[in-house]
Amino acid sequence: MLRADLHIHTVLSPCGDLEMSPLSILEAARKQKLDIIGITDHNSTRQSKIIRDAAKAFGIFVLTGAEVTTQEEAHCLAFFADDARLDVFQKYLDKHLPDFPNNPEKFGYQVVVDTQDQILYEEKKLLISALDQSLEEVEKYVHSLEGIFIPAHIDKSRFSILSQLGFVPPDLSCEALELSPHCDPATFFQTHPELTSYAFTQSSDAHYIPDIGKSFTLLDLDVTSFSAVRHAIQHLKRDRI
Repeated sequence: MLRADLHIHTVLSPCGDLEMSPLSILEAARKQKLDIIGITDHNSTRQSKIIRDAAKAFGIFVLTGAEVTTQEEAHCLAFFADDARLDVFQKYLDKHLPDFPNNPEKFGYQVVVDTQDQILYEEKKLLISALDQSLEEVEKYVHSLEGIFIPAHIDKSRFSILSQLGFVPPDLSCEALELSPHCDPATFFQTHPELTSYAFTQSSDAHYIPDIGKSFTLLDLDVTSFSAVRHAIQHLKRDRI
């Protein structure tokens, strides 16, 4: 079994702590004995490649992607197998993110940094805005690129499918649903028995270094590859979270 924390923000997310730099994240992940991490900044994939490449020296497998805010203001995780697909999805995010400027003093800085913490890029648009794309449109686009699609922290009272829609659309295709780190799965499943047929992950949604790995999912796989991780997620049992 491999330990996976699939929801980690970096310094690029305006709500992410400035200490969430590539090497700090990877050092914390190694300390927590994580085998797999997902880099999920709000509406941007631009920091994920740098962390993925640096992670090779740590023996950690990185899923590259983003936490997307749909038109309904529901958060969803999206991951992609290679740089070509990741770049196509970044163009999609750039196209559909409203041109609302970030105010760093109000929302926080939005910067991409290298492994030496040198700033490479500053995002001017506010990344926590909602895209002009619906949940269904985002899901279909992610899957058109053969990505992994996971509605995030669905138990939360804000920015989740259940808070925004009141239900999980029956025709929505997803590899799993995610529970927040503060959710008790047994209690959740008692309250929502209609969702017990889904695979579930539980991750930290870390915005600060000490939170990395506080919540994780056990994945049953022997080798780490995008396809193997996707298959393991799709076949998760509820006792793995």
